[in-house]
Amino acid sequence: MSNNIKIKRALISVSDKNGIVSLAKILRKNGCEIISTGGTKKVLQKAKIPVTDITKVTGNPEAFGGRMKTISFQIESALLFDRKKDKDEANELNILPIDLIVCNLYPFEKVKQENASLEKLIENIDIGGPTMVRAAAKNYKFVGVVVDPADYQNIGKEITENGGALSIETRFELMRKAFNHTADYDSLIATTMDENANKRSLRFAFSDGNKLRYGENSHQKGYFYRKNNSSFSLKDIEVLHGKELSYNNIFDMQAAIESVKNLTKTGCAIIKHANPCGLSEGDDQRKVFENAWAGDPVSAFGSVIAFNETVGKETVEFLQLDSKDKFKRKFIEIIIAPFFTASAKKYLFQHKNLRIIQFDPKKLDQQNDMKFLFNSLLFQETDNELFKKKKIVTKRKPRINKELFQFGLIAIRQLRSNAIVVVRKLDSGDMQLLGMGCGQPNRVNSTLLTIDKCKENLKNEYNGPSEKFDDYVKKQMEKVVLFSDAFFPFSDNVELSYEAGIRTIVQPGGSIRDKSVIRKCDELGVGMIFTGMRHFKH
Repeated sequence: MSNNIKIKRALISVSDKNGIVSLAKILRKNGCEIISTGGTKKVLQKAKIPVTDITKVTGNPEAFGGRMKTISFQIESALLFDRKKDKDEANELNILPIDLIVCNLYPFEKVKQENASLEKLIENIDIGGPTMVRAAAKNYKFVGVVVDPADYQNIGKEITENGGALSIETRFELMRKAFNHTADYDSLIATTMDENANKRSLRFAFSDGNKLRYGENSHQKGYFYRKNNSSFSLKDIEVLHGKELSYNNIFDMQAAIESVKNLTKTGCAIIKHANPCGLSEGDDQRKVFENAWAGDPVSAFGSVIAFNETVGKETVEFLQLDSKDKFKRKFIEIIIAPFFTASAKKYLFQHKNLRIIQFDPKKLDQQNDMKFLFNSLLFQETDNELFKKKKIVTKRKPRINKELFQFGLIAIRQLRSNAIVVVRKLDSGDMQLLGMGCGQPNRVNSTLLTIDKCKENLKNEYNGPSEKFDDYVKKQMEKVVLFSDAFFPFSDNVELSYEAGIRTIVQPGGSIRDKSVIRKCDELGVGMIFTGMRHFKH
């Protein structure tokens, strides 16, 4: 016996009228009676589609300004009764089955976005619609329910191909979508009413979850979901090539995309354990890639790399994936960009496991951050600002290039606290992260790590005689700028920076010991700038 249900009677009552005429015509063409209400009925009648007025089914008029239309014993019974067990009782009660509901709800979300009054919000709370939708969804074995206009085309196609019927598989999928739809709708109303009462509450719905290879570690299960009704999501990445993504891969991808999204020129970020170990910005993409890689060639092994512009073949050839010498091939886990040229993709496809991801960093317009703790949630605005002021507080008056100043703040904002970065502007005009230290329990350790990394990278790039290396380091370090994500509580970081040859420091300020830190800078001839904005990232 077929599990298809012939759609003989359909009730259409929609707030969003887009596409409804086309679907109604298909239903009529397949011999379906259409019952409708108010504004929907007018739209269908204007399109010359025969419609049965809802009042003829309910036996009652539409009342109270439209608040009462579909709620009735006749309508809910026609949707809810079991076509097998309750058939005789339905006949005795003169209940004719309704086989399909097409219903989307009053536009509460849209009205809320328009900053409507509480009174208007209340009037846009749908009651009859969710009642019908839930009734039809509960009885999906015998009834179809369509809540999303995006489904009209596929529904119409199936009805046409199946001689006016819908399959059990389709009805089950529509049922799931319907319950999610009403759940999201009620959640939005509940949180909005709490807002009006100055009682903060949050409800989230995520779907389209897929199982990952594992979580952070191989003994942990991991899943990846998309937030319902979001315009864009990291889940929308387009995987062009490579093996399955892991939990850590996805976490690092977010960090990589965040690192390049605000760069104004061609940018490249190299991420390891959610921190940029390499970051560069400039005009030539291949050179920018090389600069970023030079920030920490050791850590770049097995990294996640992101670009903010279309990636070409010349850029990815830097990886030397086709080198006969396997030791020259640069191993990375993931490469992300808004787009890849055909030749770039062909070149990257040589590595069978390399994940190639298309995603535009500009879409990562995140407004809030959350951390789930034990049966609790931390919620905050995303750190999307860079600085409040640019105040020179020392006798030495450092002149920092505007682009370098912004680049340094973007870099420090991405690192786990306590964070220190050293950045420089190269002779080519490119910006480069020369060294970083982060995630330490004290800022001194982060500063020491950063200085050591700077010296290591300068050693790697130096080509002159060994006896002049120290002079080269001194000359280069005098050009760099050190950024701190938070204030210096003591002058020890200034002393360490000075000993390394650094003459310009940028920090938020705000410590009770600011004056003593500034005095130490003046004593040593170091220039310091306060930004007035901390960038902790735990």
